[in-house]
Amino acid sequence: MDDQARTHTSYWIETAPPGDLAPPPDGDLAVDVAVVGAGIAGLSTAWELARRGQEVALLEADRVAAGVTGHTTAKLSAQHTLIYDRLRRTRGKDGARLFAASQMDAIRHAAETAEVLGVDCDWEDTAAYTYAEDGERTDELRAEAAAARQAGLPAEFVTDTDLPFPVAGAVRVEEQAQFHPRKYLLALAEDLRRLGGRVHEHTRVVGLSEGDRCVLTTEDGVKVTARSVVVATHYPIFDRALLFTRLSPRRELVVAAPIETTAAPTGMYITPEQNTRSVRTAPYEDGKRLLIVTGEHFTPGTGGDVEARFETLSAWAVERFGDLDFTHRWATQDNDPTDSVPLVGPLHPASRHTYVATGFGGWGLASGIMAGRLLCDLITGRENTWSDLYDPRRVTSVLREGKDFLKHQADVARHFVGDRLQHLPGPSTTSVDEIAPGDGAVVHVSGKRCAVHRDEDGKLHAVSAKCTHLGCLVAFNRAERTWECPCHGSRFDPGGRVVQGPAVRPLEPRDT
Repeated sequence: MDDQARTHTSYWIETAPPGDLAPPPDGDLAVDVAVVGAGIAGLSTAWELARRGQEVALLEADRVAAGVTGHTTAKLSAQHTLIYDRLRRTRGKDGARLFAASQMDAIRHAAETAEVLGVDCDWEDTAAYTYAEDGERTDELRAEAAAARQAGLPAEFVTDTDLPFPVAGAVRVEEQAQFHPRKYLLALAEDLRRLGGRVHEHTRVVGLSEGDRCVLTTEDGVKVTARSVVVATHYPIFDRALLFTRLSPRRELVVAAPIETTAAPTGMYITPEQNTRSVRTAPYEDGKRLLIVTGEHFTPGTGGDVEARFETLSAWAVERFGDLDFTHRWATQDNDPTDSVPLVGPLHPASRHTYVATGFGGWGLASGIMAGRLLCDLITGRENTWSDLYDPRRVTSVLREGKDFLKHQADVARHFVGDRLQHLPGPSTTSVDEIAPGDGAVVHVSGKRCAVHRDEDGKLHAVSAKCTHLGCLVAFNRAERTWECPCHGSRFDPGGRVVQGPAVRPLEPRDT
């Protein structure tokens, strides 16, 4: 693979290729449970159900574990930056304890599963740290450490770390882990098939009819009938409870470079400072470690010069860790719930047989495994201790969601209204001729707004600028060569094909 290709490839996908395609169903089928989405939440749910004797079909629009899960930083942690002090204020001490217990249960369950299946997934037990360089944040860190310890985590406030730069303080939580997520999940998919589960890739679901027997419809017209349906598509493609009002999409960049083992931190680190900085290392070739640095988060479609953001993140890594030869870079996407707690349970208040798992807020590995166990219990009628905590039907409040909820709604409303009022200032580029090779812009063509990309050979690719989810205008991400919707995070390739939902239909082609 050439250097340019390597830098745009997730390390997890490069080192665990997908193997043979699990083809779409060749006709209608009926199962006990249909799971839509084969990331860690969907795969974990399908596998748990198959272990309990359920006949399961797992339907994936692309390839197994190649979406968000294939682009994660791969931390298995119950420490989610600064969450426990907030939880004990908004959910009470019991709510914080339940959250911590559910996340720790997921980590232990993953370790047991990897051992039982004999998966060599580079599993490493380690500590997780949330740190700050600004001394004015130490009180915040001390409060978080106390709240996490009260919630039952092995947490403490420390001032010493194995980072190669000083910190003012950190919350350290022991008994956490890091691993290779695709090696783990591809083994899970293989065992799912062994248990009789059906896996279908390149199978995009576009319709859902609910009832005593639910019916899913794929874009090829295939009908999948199931007693229960789980929507685990990261951002729900079916949103009958208006969950989009409680989810805020966030895109984050990742850069990676080999580092000498003696210089590699052993812990997993994150700071909310400097537009987020996350650091961990993974086993690499020639006895080295791979330094993985994440940050520079932004709302999809509003990132501006994303290439410059990659450069900023790389410069930060070089400043902290010395000269680095970056071999990989990629980006990932998360959905932040406005009250900090994932939404796992019935899809909407009237649901009897449909379920959802979403809103993992950047911590989808432990939360995805937790979701699989929780949804399996709900579907098979078993009691689960933390089902009320994660229930999407829970009553929210200003105290819980407050400014985050209001800010998200204001941002989305601005796009909904602004994108529809033609008299508002339009995009800065108004002529197709002004679009440089490799770039794209929303322009007016024959009175319509078109999303136009000029490839490196100068060829134009024009599609509708309206996202097929709810009609917001997309914007071009030059670094990743994608059209992105700022309202709910849908992403499309230059030709309009869906790369990431909640949209399920491509952007319509246009003639320039």
